[in-house]
Amino acid sequence: MKIGIVSDTHDSIELADKAADFFDDRVEKVVHCGDMIAPFTAELFDRGFDFYAVRGNNDGEWNLKSTVQQFGEFHNNIIELEIEDLEIAVYHGTEEGIVEGLVEKNYDYVFRGHTHERKLDEDGQTVELNPGGIRLPGQEEGFSVAVLDTKEEEIEFHLLED
Repeated sequence: MKIGIVSDTHDSIELADKAADFFDDRVEKVVHCGDMIAPFTAELFDRGFDFYAVRGNNDGEWNLKSTVQQFGEFHNNIIELEIEDLEIAVYHGTEEGIVEGLVEKNYDYVFRGHTHERKLDEDGQTVELNPGGIRLPGQEEGFSVAVLDTKEEEIEFHLLED
């Protein structure tokens, strides 16, 4: 199975749509690690894949739940998913102490966002993954997403904007 991971789209219709288009016909599930912000951005992910999302740290996200739950799952803080015998925690990443605690809890994967920077780090049996986000001022890195192949346990990053 392939899982798409995206984060920090921040109401960029163009980039959120690029991510959703990229995931179409490539993955069975998509996980958004927060900071979608508005319902009109969330609606772009109403596609043929299963969709899971956590709330980020932007105030506008308090209105996302009813929209996302029309086609997927929305969680206010942390999701714990079991997919093909893999234990996955998803958290936006606002508090680094919580991220560290999730990693120490020995999940197979911890998906997170918030920093807008790609990260792939292995700590014991846990892989911490941040797919990146929209480019912040001063950042060189463009918008990217990640795909986890659960069968091979391989992760690939895909740059969608330079």
